Amino acid sequence: MPVFNLKVNGKSLSVEADEDTPLLWVLRDHFDLVGTKFGCGIGQCGACTVHADGVATRSCLLQVAVATEMEITTIEGLSEDASHPVQQAWKEIDVPQCGYCQAGQMMSAAAFLKETPNPSRSEIRDAMSGNICRCASYNRIEKAVELAASKLS
Repeated sequence: MPVFNLKVNGKSLSVEADEDTPLLWVLRDHFDLVGTKFGCGIGQCGACTVHADGVATRSCLLQVAVATEMEITTIEGLSEDASHPVQQAWKEIDVPQCGYCQAGQMMSAAAFLKETPNPSRSEIRDAMSGNICRCASYNRIEKAVELAASKLS
């Protein structure tokens, strides 16, 4: 089995895995970064969203062999102490109900706000539409993204 060298949350890590292993399972099963969740396995729900070179990416679709060329950031790497403005906003607005999708939601929001620092409500809704929340916390998610944007500006 091949060995892959990855850069995850600023650290160089190695893993022995099949080349087509989804990054999601490498993060969770080999590196114990369990904030990234399995939701659907087909890239539709967003629970497994991480940043690959700063872009919100579904880790269930990204093969470990491809990820070796990228800098990967998980929810654990967004900040060490939950001080990232998106994480602060999620806490202040009290977004989660069950919380399962929230890491993916926050990772999508952080990547979006990096590219669109002063978004409109419509832009937020469009940007976050790829993340499913079974608890339907969408209004609080939108408010948290707005608050995070204000914290970042």
